Amino acid sequence: MKNIFLVIICGSFVLFSCNNTPDSKTGAPVKNSYELTKEDLLNKEKKTPQDFLKVTGSDKRNLLGQTVVRGIVTNKASVCSYKDINVKMDFYSKTGTLLETDNETVYEVFSPGTSKNFKTKYFAPKGTDSVALQVITAKIQE
Repeated sequence: MKNIFLVIICGSFVLFSCNNTPDSKTGAPVKNSYELTKEDLLNKEKKTPQDFLKVTGSDKRNLLGQTVVRGIVTNKASVCSYKDINVKMDFYSKTGTLLETDNETVYEVFSPGTSKNFKTKYFAPKGTDSVALQVITAKIQE
């Protein structure tokens, strides 16, 4: 008698402990909070890739007079992968005047948490002292 009572209690515990109840409207299982949070984060990362991509870099002149820009693009997103990153390069004078703006596309795939180097050469305008880098757009890697 005691064993039957124990089996019934254990069986009820197993049946009622599952939280995989179907949704009343669609009949599909209800998603847990982790999946919902992950989907929300993915949507946010898809809408604003420039918030999750960081670019840093430096510049120098080579023997031909070209400005060589070396940079690192880092994907700080936790779910979304990006590709074909469009980087804006602003060339400034010593006084901080904007001399020219160019765009460079980095044709790489950036998985979450990865960093990749890029290098480009430009004949920058006369009087260029520094170069500022900024991520403008990126495509979503499906």
